[in-house]
Amino acid sequence: MQTKGEYQVIVPLRLRGEAFRSVSIHTEMRLPIQPVPAGRAQYDVVGLGLNSIDLYAVFSGPLKINGKQQAKTLVKHPGGQTATALVTCASLGWRGSYIGRFGEDEHGELSRSSLIRAGVDVSHSKIVPGTTNQFACILVDQRTGDRTIIWDRHRGLAMTDVDVPLAAVASGRVLLVDCGETRAASKAAQHAKQAGIPSVIDVERVKPGIEELLNSVDIIIAAEEFPSSLTGEPMLGKAIRQLSSQFNPTLMVVTLGAEGSLALMDGKEIRSPAIRVDAIDTTGAGDAFRGGFVSSWLATGADAEVSVLLEYANVVAGLNCRALGARGGIPTKLEVDNNLHTEI
Repeated sequence: MQTKGEYQVIVPLRLRGEAFRSVSIHTEMRLPIQPVPAGRAQYDVVGLGLNSIDLYAVFSGPLKINGKQQAKTLVKHPGGQTATALVTCASLGWRGSYIGRFGEDEHGELSRSSLIRAGVDVSHSKIVPGTTNQFACILVDQRTGDRTIIWDRHRGLAMTDVDVPLAAVASGRVLLVDCGETRAASKAAQHAKQAGIPSVIDVERVKPGIEELLNSVDIIIAAEEFPSSLTGEPMLGKAIRQLSSQFNPTLMVVTLGAEGSLALMDGKEIRSPAIRVDAIDTTGAGDAFRGGFVSSWLATGADAEVSVLLEYANVVAGLNCRALGARGGIPTKLEVDNNLHTEI
């Protein structure tokens, strides 16, 4: 097993047909910011964002349009970006607290109870009377693990800046937000910054208020399609640099699915490959990546090397694809450690 400081790897990057220059992965590239020291906060990570109940329909493709197709499996699982990331952190040994809203129905209760069972605090979340919980139907191709998501969210679940419990935001060592509620997430990130708490965003799509939100956070972790969607630049490498230049995050990370992840810090590109797994379902892989990233950052603190954070997050994301459901394959700390090349 390799230890810190032992290696330098030259990785040729090629994404969407775009040739990147080879980049050096240096273990000495450390984040200049760190989580609030342990012992100074009630929770290790506070998350504000989405929760969901997902109905999985597993089929053996190709999908027949305007036809009927028998499902191999039809089952419900809890999900949601921030909720799944927090469950990932909890599985890896960290104390998490969820800020969000649940519907007043069986799905809301199922989602809420799933967080409680995982050890995530929900005392700062709210059950909204007269609403149904966010719900998604996820079509999973059994042959490849690829999925299509069709979802709906009751408008009564929406949060704005006035709904953010500021004391709860300030009770963690790290703040994690998604792009589901841009106004609420912006308020939370701004308050966290004032309190000296670093923030991480899980962003996957362009929506109103996203620019203010990206200006408010410290670390951006984006889905592969997001940089080009926001900037209009089709070449991913150029889009990432434009996005980083516009919002000036401390660290910019893009998840690349089976190709791993790519980061940009201080103008330097850092690539980390994915691990090989027999994928059953890729749903929740990005959420698990963010949970793994935050978990590794909490563990390393001031010694957080970007390449190590990416490797850890890639392993967590890959292992989560071993089973059906956004949280079906979330690994334990021991499972992650057994798949790492670098000691943490």
